[in-house]
Amino acid sequence: MKWANHKLVTTVVVFAGTGNLLYAAYSFLGSVLPDRLEGKPPKESKAYWKWRSKHRQNTHWTVPYLAIIAVLYYLHEIGILHDLSWEIAKLPIFVCVGALLHILEDGICGKVPLIWRKKKIGIKLFRVGSSWEYFISYTICLAALYYKFMLK
Repeated sequence: MKWANHKLVTTVVVFAGTGNLLYAAYSFLGSVLPDRLEGKPPKESKAYWKWRSKHRQNTHWTVPYLAIIAVLYYLHEIGILHDLSWEIAKLPIFVCVGALLHILEDGICGKVPLIWRKKKIGIKLFRVGSSWEYFISYTICLAALYYKFMLK
């Protein structure tokens, strides 16, 4: 999925789910984090294909992001994070939510290591950059906003 669509879909879905613009903004930051952690693809052909073969591996594995969220929620539950520290902890939580949504979004246009680091799963509903990508992205956004404003 193109970065613009990652940012749009993630931000709209988190806003629709939480009703909180700040959480949506934090998620926006995480919406391209898995790709940013991989670095820019090289322009030279041979180096590009080597980079491409490693794309969507460790940085697209859900477990580290889920672990960060779980640890922060646990620290909140046992009383270590409260008041201001809990509000500050929501930044990495929602950045991780944005990264998780990025991974799920990539999982509908290719394969990602969703649960097992060495085993990629996913479906290919569209080719990245195609008109179908934009159609599906906008449809997800419209459905999320419909849920937020029409069903509640």
